[in-house]
Amino acid sequence: MSGRRKMDTFLAIASIRVVRKYTGDPIPDDVLRRLLEAGRATGSAQNRQSWRFYVVRQREVLDQLAETISSPENLHGAQLAIALVMTAPRAFDAGRAAQNIMLAAWAEGIGSCPNRARKHDDAKRILDLEDDYELSTIISLGYPDEPLRPKSRDPEESLRRIDRKPLDELTHWID
Repeated sequence: MSGRRKMDTFLAIASIRVVRKYTGDPIPDDVLRRLLEAGRATGSAQNRQSWRFYVVRQREVLDQLAETISSPENLHGAQLAIALVMTAPRAFDAGRAAQNIMLAAWAEGIGSCPNRARKHDDAKRILDLEDDYELSTIISLGYPDEPLRPKSRDPEESLRRIDRKPLDELTHWID
């Protein structure tokens, strides 16, 4: 694992892909800590930092949690999941924290997939959440089953390969 290459931030943003199939390789504790620190470092409205990270590694619990999300197979093969829980309804902050975790994972060669709970009450029970905590998303994580690293170290090449609307269509200049 120590031989895995890291990438620069823009390349990570341009090349990140959702990963749903993983190897059985464990995610080392020091790498997991960096992912959690990336979430913790996220800015938040009025610096409230209303998120909590519930890390699930136990296979039995991952499989139980899988049955509460829209696509259970995303968690069945994952090495771990991070449930992003909010103590106050701040979807924007939750999205920022999730994206930071997922980008940090990608830069480490770890794939991820955000998952929506379809059975919120069951997921909250499995995670043993307090009533005033709201589940935002469950991020499945693991080393990709198939190599999904950028084909080149050029972010522009990654941008040309993705199926996104052209920048000119999305950007409106007010001068």
